[in-house]
Amino acid sequence: MSVIATISTSVDGYVTGPGDGPGCGLGQGGERLHHWVMGGPWTYGSEHDPAGMAGPDKEFYDDLVANLGAGLCGRGMYDAAGAWGGTNPFDGPLFVLTHRTEDAPDPATGFVFVDDLATAMQLATAAAEGRDVSVGGGADLIRQALAGGYVDEIAMSIAPVVLGGGKHLFEGFTHDIDLEITRVYTSELATHVRYAVKRQ
Repeated sequence: MSVIATISTSVDGYVTGPGDGPGCGLGQGGERLHHWVMGGPWTYGSEHDPAGMAGPDKEFYDDLVANLGAGLCGRGMYDAAGAWGGTNPFDGPLFVLTHRTEDAPDPATGFVFVDDLATAMQLATAAAEGRDVSVGGGADLIRQALAGGYVDEIAMSIAPVVLGGGKHLFEGFTHDIDLEITRVYTSELATHVRYAVKRQ
């Protein structure tokens, strides 16, 4: 069982473009970070389906989710994604870290709202039943999980784009962490790198 932080970034380290949020998802120009997810260019106003993934992008994704049992995400990601239409699309329950738990959806949707990281990690680990736990966006949640020593691996997808603004993955992060490259997948849409977090 591993805790895997997963994120797509631009070459200059942004995980969204400017103005991300509900109705604008990944922000201005940010959808380019997920061209690899959709198999090519897409827009919020057009049909887009992760079934378009192919080649090294699909190999990376399939390897990543093969042993996935539960996931965590931040409230910002949950809201920006429009709650994925109201139903968790991922394998296993998705624990949403939020200070606003009063508007939690029915657990039958596959979403569980939790107001602190330690509890969310405990619940996700138990729910995963020995399988991997994914820590997805946003950047703030990944920083918290890394700072808390929860993360065993980082799976980073680097899109060939410079955004110049938006939310920066390691904004304000001051911890010194050594990583080991364990696998690299490369396509024309992204370079995916899996890093093991070295323990002191």
